Amino acid sequence: MNLVDLAISNLLSPVVLFFALGVAAALARSDLSVPEAIAKGIALYLMMAIGLKGGVEVARQGLTTTLVLTVLAGAVLSFAIPFLAYAILRFVSRLSAVDAAAVAAHYGSISAVTLAVAIEVLGRVGLGFEGYMIAVAAVMETPAILAALLIVRRSRPDDGLSRGELLHEVAFNGSVVVLVGSFFVGWIAGPAGMKPIAPLFTDLFRGMLCLFLLDMGLVAGRGFARARKALSLPVILFGFVMPLISAAIAAPIAAMLGLSPGGAMLFITLAASASYIAVPAAMRLALPEADAAIYLTLSLGVTFPFNLIIGLPLYLSVAQKLAG
Repeated sequence: MNLVDLAISNLLSPVVLFFALGVAAALARSDLSVPEAIAKGIALYLMMAIGLKGGVEVARQGLTTTLVLTVLAGAVLSFAIPFLAYAILRFVSRLSAVDAAAVAAHYGSISAVTLAVAIEVLGRVGLGFEGYMIAVAAVMETPAILAALLIVRRSRPDDGLSRGELLHEVAFNGSVVVLVGSFFVGWIAGPAGMKPIAPLFTDLFRGMLCLFLLDMGLVAGRGFARARKALSLPVILFGFVMPLISAAIAAPIAAMLGLSPGGAMLFITLAASASYIAVPAAMRLALPEADAAIYLTLSLGVTFPFNLIIGLPLYLSVAQKLAG
């Protein structure tokens, strides 16, 4: 399947179409909504399903040197990308140092929902992946936040921020806890333990993902409508270009690690995605003066749909050429 076919297939998939429906409904000012409690419940379900699948795959494959190296590579990427993103933003835009650092943190961390959609794409094309990529995703949540704080501290060393409070917030963020915890549950239970709960966590995964993406579309559409005045053209363009820069950095690393096409695609996707769950929570605590309208709209309203429609087919095509 070539890149154009992959893009069309992804564009016409129910997952993307439900996201588009949510955006269209929001822009049309429809009263359509997904109750917050239900949206949180679905997000919890998705994290559990992803974590369980990864843990079961590691139990099946066992610990390897490649696993350790891939986890380390992911952590280094997550820490390094914010410095590059910050430099680009300060060069092309008029964002303050604090706002640029907050945005940069989102692009160093990962989007678990983008990961979920990438896994769904791999399922559609019949490709497997290394289960430990879920562990890589969990590790890549945190270093970007620490990098952003280092960037800010260089210009504001006496900000009075409690490191212990921040580290606790990052390490025990709900998405991190459930993703890592479910990974270990799946690892301990193994394939045999997964069989009784497979109907819930495997068979229903794509349907639940569609419902969640409908809600994400509503959130993105309404957020973009509110924040468009705060976003300059260079900042919006950054939301499209930065994922491609990160993907270009991650692709040769994935090849050097010897990942399978599916594993390489997920590694590239993790590097190219932008957080809109874990990092915003940390930024509210660490950098409360940063403008949430800027970093949330960029990550959820610009980069997320870009990756959903264009990025994932591109990353899969690149991964297949590098690791095929």
